[in-house]
Amino acid sequence: MAGKSGDRGVALVTGASSGIGEEIAKRLALEGFDLVLAARRGDRLKELATQLEREHRTRAHVVVADLSSLEGAKQLTADVARLGLEVTVLVNNAGFGVHGNLADVPIERTLEMVQLNVVSLTFLTQHYVKEMVSGGRGRILQISSIGAFQPSPYYAVYSATKAFVLSMSEALHYELQGTGVTCTTSCPGLTATEFHKVADHEKPDWMNSLQMTAQEVARISVSAMLRGDRVTVPGPTNWLTSVLAQVMPKSLIIPMAAATMRKSAH
Repeated sequence: MAGKSGDRGVALVTGASSGIGEEIAKRLALEGFDLVLAARRGDRLKELATQLEREHRTRAHVVVADLSSLEGAKQLTADVARLGLEVTVLVNNAGFGVHGNLADVPIERTLEMVQLNVVSLTFLTQHYVKEMVSGGRGRILQISSIGAFQPSPYYAVYSATKAFVLSMSEALHYELQGTGVTCTTSCPGLTATEFHKVADHEKPDWMNSLQMTAQEVARISVSAMLRGDRVTVPGPTNWLTSVLAQVMPKSLIIPMAAATMRKSAH
């Protein structure tokens, strides 16, 4: 049962203005956490903060942040510190993908993705895990992807960034044993969000029948985080796909991934 507002501390959610991040924020408010909502779109954050405070009697702080650079990540931690809040939950949800042949994608866009998905995530993780360990409590939720389990042609760098998140976070989960802090990685598959629009990837019709809602992914992810699980893969189809990706030879799994991700797939 959810506790009263603020009973469980403060959750910082990046990428909270839409999609999975927005739904995670709603779920955490239901679970009794106060919130710091971070993203670039301040208008959306303010609307969400108003909704959460009204519906859950929680405190929801808005911090406009651009995490596509390390400086932006450092600024976020400074802004949160000025609020005088102890972050007991960190949700690293901010991220995006770039679709297309690596040779054709603008290098600036690729590097911006690496900065957001890897560099800023790593900085925020290390910054807050140190504070959490010192305080003897805390939860970290990393939003990776089912793409973390296999090389994905046409999403080559994106899947590599998510593989980094999964590998680093699983190792951190082990290091945190006995500290009162846990690190959980969620690896969603197809989800009804703005992901494909941002990635400039027109989704084939068949993808719509397989995708989960952001609300479903958020519920499963937050529950796993509160249990202190190491990894969760939302949805039985996604879980089976993740298993097959780890046991099948790459000579088979890479062409299969390519067939689903190329622009001509319909």
